[in-house]
Amino acid sequence: MPELEISIKILQHGKGLPIPVHETDQSAGMDLRAAIDANNPVHLKPGARCIIQSGFCIALPPGFEAQIRPRSGLAMKHGVTVLNSPGTVDADYRGEIGIILINLGDQDFLIERGMRIAQMIIAPFTRVKLQDMETIPDSQRGDSGFGSTGDF
Repeated sequence: MPELEISIKILQHGKGLPIPVHETDQSAGMDLRAAIDANNPVHLKPGARCIIQSGFCIALPPGFEAQIRPRSGLAMKHGVTVLNSPGTVDADYRGEIGIILINLGDQDFLIERGMRIAQMIIAPFTRVKLQDMETIPDSQRGDSGFGSTGDF
């Protein structure tokens, strides 16, 4: 599978943390780590949310986005997830990537420096131009939604 090269800038508070990589040959995502002060962990209380910095900036090429998604283990074991999932990083954004976490669990969750807190997927996107029309073509499904195609 061909690899897309993307420039990354490690910020001062991100130095010493591993650069995001695909952990296996077939991994879609790259783990993002908490670039927080080792002496000041974040205590995320149930129902609370916060932004955790990643410690880096990237330069995506035109036509690509970075999607910030939850880690399934954190979601299942602790109820901690990415609030605006998936978060989108646009190709023209050059600032630090921040991860909005929320604790949907029933216990405090401790976020420490270097902890893997989310994953990032790089994906192409399509730009479109919507055209205002009086009607749109019918389909077999029509306007049926919200469970209309079968059981959950």
